[in-house]
Amino acid sequence: SSTRVLLEKEITIRAEELDKAQKIHTNNDISDGGYEVRKKAVLEAAERLGLAENALAEIDENEWENSVHARAAKMLRSLCRKNGGTYIKVGQHLANLDHLLPPAYIKILYSLFGDAPVTPIEDVREVIKEELGAYPEDIFEEFAIEPIASASLAQVHVAMKDGKKLAVKVQHRGLRETSKGDIIALETVIGIVDSMFNDFKWGWICEEIAPNLPRELDFVFEGKNAEAAAKHIERTGLDCVIPKVHWDQTSSRVLVMDFEEGHSVTKLEEIKKSGVKKSELATLISSVFQSQIFQSGFVHCDPHPENVYWRMSEKGKPQLVLFDHGLYKQLDDDFRMTYAQLWKSLLIADIEGIKESCSSLGVEEMYPLLAAMLTSRPFDEVIEREKTKAFTSKESLDVTSDAAMIRGYAQQYLKEIIQMLDKVPRQMLLLFKMNDCLRHIDHSLGSPANTLIIAGKYATETLYVNSKNENGLLSRVREWISYVLLVARIKGYEMASKSWLIDYK
Repeated sequence: SSTRVLLEKEITIRAEELDKAQKIHTNNDISDGGYEVRKKAVLEAAERLGLAENALAEIDENEWENSVHARAAKMLRSLCRKNGGTYIKVGQHLANLDHLLPPAYIKILYSLFGDAPVTPIEDVREVIKEELGAYPEDIFEEFAIEPIASASLAQVHVAMKDGKKLAVKVQHRGLRETSKGDIIALETVIGIVDSMFNDFKWGWICEEIAPNLPRELDFVFEGKNAEAAAKHIERTGLDCVIPKVHWDQTSSRVLVMDFEEGHSVTKLEEIKKSGVKKSELATLISSVFQSQIFQSGFVHCDPHPENVYWRMSEKGKPQLVLFDHGLYKQLDDDFRMTYAQLWKSLLIADIEGIKESCSSLGVEEMYPLLAAMLTSRPFDEVIEREKTKAFTSKESLDVTSDAAMIRGYAQQYLKEIIQMLDKVPRQMLLLFKMNDCLRHIDHSLGSPANTLIIAGKYATETLYVNSKNENGLLSRVREWISYVLLVARIKGYEMASKSWLIDYK
């Protein structure tokens, strides 16, 4: 319609205004007198773009689906669904990049999470027979023909055995064999792209997918990951459930677990209906994953919305349910300590500490970019907080405008981001993926979780615990004092924010 056309033109104009304002802002010294003026121009341009994007999102659904971005996203989704397996995983990852891609891509590609192509029941029966030695009707008292969900590698059926409700995850038939060809094809295409465009290095994609896919295709490996993760979660005291594995019916292509009820964390209507506070849910989600990173170093690297569910506990508080434990990364201790030091430095806006930590991770001149990628905030906010000694920037935008500003910076530095991904330690790549997934969830919830505070708190505690192993008494005392003072600051910030957290719905 004419309204949609006008809005699309306005969005193009507003995006150009934001891009111009951001370039002027980032190409000037923060210490000069025009800093506040330039920053205000960026915030106002982001707000105008956010308003235009909100207006477009509110028009008739049929008109929205005919937009250029929507048509392109549907073609990409069709390509992913047709080729399956690895291609769906790539499409799922794109669906988490709402700080980089237009909203139409996010909305359309999101369906790849729980509505991937379904394997016919005849093939499902044969896979179970090949793996467990009998057809499902001979193993279970009941076995649902229709799956409750289908993803890139497998689909899940509900079953009953000994009066207990179970979830049976069955790998798509033939995927184990075709996945090898998919990886070879991906490596070939990326090799060609790398040779044609010297400034763009995409090899990190293969380095992320190729070594991990065989492990994801082994459900015994996934079951062991689930049990290890459950032991860590139990030690933290965080309210999070991981389904129990039934090993007597589990093999490399069939995984049987307890069936756990819940809702996807991005199903906002269920959250609203329950009355649960988004702030509590978002804080719990962030706490679970930050505890994995900094405490155990054993990290679930695929927390997309269909793998992270919630339900109300008996205490009337949100309780998480984590699914799909095929993609985990064990961080080595040296990396974990360096990463913790980086996040502590980000929290307290210690620029020299940020530089030192980034250097240890192989990043020298581009340390502001790495900091911005991890926090999804422009680095000048760190510089500002160094002066104010605050944990947050004084300006704030609504969620849509904030996302528009972040997306603008990401597009402006796309070339540098790709170069960065080729420089960082390989174990950092899966953390970037995890951060993208969590950022998408938090954005869907209205961004009520202060990831900087939560990550910084876990990082600080990890560094303090590690300092107890140091030999020097003076070093241990110094670390203890630093820890106590910082924890006191964090507690003070949380108390000051309490009224907002209580009111946030």
